[in-house]
Amino acid sequence: MASKRVKIAGRVQGVSYRAWTEERAVGLGLDGWVRNRSGGWVEALFAGDQDLVEQILAECLEGPRAARVEAVEVLAENEASEPGFRVLPTE
Repeated sequence: MASKRVKIAGRVQGVSYRAWTEERAVGLGLDGWVRNRSGGWVEALFAGDQDLVEQILAECLEGPRAARVEAVEVLAENEASEPGFRVLPTE
């Protein structure tokens, strides 16, 4: 098991990025969460099989069609996560 909390910067709010992330994470069987941040970026925690966590990080560089991702920065690793994947309120 691995986990990574990331900051996703660029045009990532108002383009269904959170819904897209939730759909992809659930499809991969990952635990964690995603939320908008008041600074205009998206924060997410992905937890699960190391290869699947790396896969979703690579996919986050693209995001949904309307997004324009500039960077995906790892903020922390090996954080605990509750089972399941959810969208959290903006913080």
